[in-house]
Amino acid sequence: MKAVIQPQWWRKTLIGLLFCLSLAYALVALFAWYGPGGIQAPVKVQLNMWLLAPLWLTFFSLSYLFTSWRTAAIKLGLANLLCWGLFFTLRGFS
Repeated sequence: MKAVIQPQWWRKTLIGLLFCLSLAYALVALFAWYGPGGIQAPVKVQLNMWLLAPLWLTFFSLSYLFTSWRTAAIKLGLANLLCWGLFFTLRGFS
């Protein structure tokens, strides 16, 4: 049976605003610290600054495709925990 996307716009919007922004920050932080050149790369500040908005808006727009707001909250929350956990674990080893 095909899953129906439920139109819970307000809840999905709030989840997208909070969790997707946090996820975008986590991915930019991982790229900033562990991408090419490390944190000291000369042009990396500008790249990270401009990378944040497209990542956030992409994740934000995809948050409406979850079947319910609970599914969106759980999956985006787990993605946040995974990315931030990886970041802080790697920061602890360096």
